[in-house]
Amino acid sequence: MSICINLVIEKNFVVRLVLAVLVFLCVSCQSGEKKEQTSEWKSLFNGKDLKDWKIKITGHELNDNYKNTFRVEDGKLKISYDQYEKFNGEFGHIFYKDKFSHYKIRVEYRFVGEQAADGPGWAYRNNGIMLHCQKPESMSFDQEFPVSVEVQLLGGNGVDERSTGNVCTPGTHIMMDGELITEHCINSNSKTFHGDQWVTAEVEVQGDAIIKNSINGELVFQCSDPQYDPEDADAQKLIKDGNLKLKEGFIALQAETHPTEFRKIEILELQN
Repeated sequence: MSICINLVIEKNFVVRLVLAVLVFLCVSCQSGEKKEQTSEWKSLFNGKDLKDWKIKITGHELNDNYKNTFRVEDGKLKISYDQYEKFNGEFGHIFYKDKFSHYKIRVEYRFVGEQAADGPGWAYRNNGIMLHCQKPESMSFDQEFPVSVEVQLLGGNGVDERSTGNVCTPGTHIMMDGELITEHCINSNSKTFHGDQWVTAEVEVQGDAIIKNSINGELVFQCSDPQYDPEDADAQKLIKDGNLKLKEGFIALQAETHPTEFRKIEILELQN
């Protein structure tokens, strides 16, 4: 009888132990999910002005908004060339004031109108979200692009296929499937978006680990290990003690000769 009682007690103890472990695991999972997000989605753009943003245009001093290239109209951040007679290499970037490491960035964008006169062919309906950027103050006077990892945003020409959410690497390299990629631009597997339709691009950035690009909620590109290109002259100025890893940086949007509108620019910071 005592043996049977002991077996029942031991069995009940084991059941309670298993239940306790399961409850602990469930709580841990929920806690982990909560820890993933350290904040709510926050808008970086107030829809009224360019407060908290810095401008750097090639051949111009910091915050010289040459020919009103960057402006706010109708609640949208617009890249415009209506005051240009022709384009003469004035590539522009507008930087948010803070830098980030682990986050999701989400923008709603569209291309409109005609490309600036004398704009390069590759820049037709071309913009980008520049990640892990160098600070704008560190860019040289005539530097065209900040050292960064670019999520390239492209629009279609009405006929040909042209993916968006690609990755380009000014002054940087990335890894894909364990291989170092030194090619400047790598295409995603996204659909082509013709015309002036709004498109949502969302990017998850996990420090110097993973970068995932999604277009309209669909994952279209993934890479890892963003790092400086040690052979790039601009990057060489930023490398310290031989460390090539890119763990954090500023976020910028481009002005590459085609009018572009952004109606949402949001960020969600993640747990490190």
